[in-house]
Amino acid sequence: MAPYSSQTNAAATLPNEPQPLSKRKREFLERIEATLEEQERWRKINSAYYAEDLQYMRFLIPPGKRVLELGCGRGELLAALEPSYGVGIDFSRAAITRARERFPNLQFHEGDVEDPQTFDAIEGPFDYVVIADTIGMFDDIDGTLGLIQRICSPSTRLVISYYSPLWEPILKIGEMLKLKSLQPKINYIATSDFLNLMDLADLEVIRHEQRQLLPRRWFGLGPFINRFIAPLPGIRNLCLRTYLVGRPIRQFADRKLSASILIPCRNERGNIESAIKRMPRFGSAQEIIFVEGNSSDGTFEECERVRDAYRGVWDITVLKQDGKGKGDAVRKGFAAAKQDVLMILDADLTMPPEALPKYHAVIESGKAEFVNGSRLIYPMENEAMRPLNLIANRCFAYIFSYLTNTRLTDTLCGTKVLLRKDYEVLARERSYFGNFDPFGDFDLIFGAVKQNLKLIETPIHYKARTFGETQISRFRDGWLLLRMVVFAYRKLKAI
Repeated sequence: MAPYSSQTNAAATLPNEPQPLSKRKREFLERIEATLEEQERWRKINSAYYAEDLQYMRFLIPPGKRVLELGCGRGELLAALEPSYGVGIDFSRAAITRARERFPNLQFHEGDVEDPQTFDAIEGPFDYVVIADTIGMFDDIDGTLGLIQRICSPSTRLVISYYSPLWEPILKIGEMLKLKSLQPKINYIATSDFLNLMDLADLEVIRHEQRQLLPRRWFGLGPFINRFIAPLPGIRNLCLRTYLVGRPIRQFADRKLSASILIPCRNERGNIESAIKRMPRFGSAQEIIFVEGNSSDGTFEECERVRDAYRGVWDITVLKQDGKGKGDAVRKGFAAAKQDVLMILDADLTMPPEALPKYHAVIESGKAEFVNGSRLIYPMENEAMRPLNLIANRCFAYIFSYLTNTRLTDTLCGTKVLLRKDYEVLARERSYFGNFDPFGDFDLIFGAVKQNLKLIETPIHYKARTFGETQISRFRDGWLLLRMVVFAYRKLKAI
């Protein structure tokens, strides 16, 4: 990794002569520089639209990240994102001069983002690369997206925002009626075409959102509709703004990662030693962490006995839970974990420990950054899940798939796997959601979605219990699931 740039704005110049702009881009540039003052006036007139757009961009990109914006204009968006290290590129000298004057703490480069030489002066990698409303001006979209790979790490996220093609006639009418500023003729590209172009550039989309049904305040009606009505299924297809979040496609065929296997346990005395006997060897190293939840059947003492009996064979840690609920146990166990990959194995062993290497391999190879188990794909053993629970899980799967923009068939499956470094970021930014989840499942899923991690579900062969009784109450926990739906809608959709 190259050292981070220490250049100041005054010294941020490109080392070689830039390639000449195409005729189309020269027309864009002339229009932009001739209307620079007018653009600032229109930004104030349409402040409601810009405020909602900025609010959602800040939701996607938390403060304190390393951010590069391509086509940064006067730098308002880049500055509002509050990056720890912010760099903007634009081909308008007048806009770059204004940006340097207004935001001296950020770096701004004059250059064409489609010219490979432009990136020679940029030192990455970045946490986020932003392309806001400028991708329709590119002459070679997939080629430019390929150039971005130069300053990406595997964890870099690309955020693209653009106008929906459905709104092209409405925006043209708005220009005719002088309700918005005149814009140069851009390419209005459908989302399906963007997905194809990103695929050509070895990028994959992990988030797709549509926002702003009414880009005006209208006495407070606009913000209300945009927050609560616009994100609804079907209606959101009519929205003005589209946001895509993508990541570089990177595979790590030879990467070797260690694993921390967390086993929360309460009244599971008969399963503790079985978990160790059935545990396969995988990864570069393993540790097993039992977090015991104040059982009444001697589970804690059994955990200590097993730890001592297998000392020197397995690295086993036994912790006693301070609070209540599986969520509290997961947070305590993950805080104590030392290895690269964090894994949850339910102590009832209905998810076979023998399947854990498959989950570890998904993370190790880079195919995903968060793996959720699913009990609802393969046939289950008799009595593994009661019929009413199965029906409820199917219904909630559809709802949570919509809320998270990811196909999720089984949010309550206890098996969840992610990198420890990603969990540490999730934990630092947990204040956005707060301590809301007694299950522990939604704290991780919603946190991963907010962090824009790549989620994949992996099916398991769900087994019936061989010891003890289920600790799930279908009615109590069903009510909690309904509360999670409302909570997720407020936090992930009604931003």
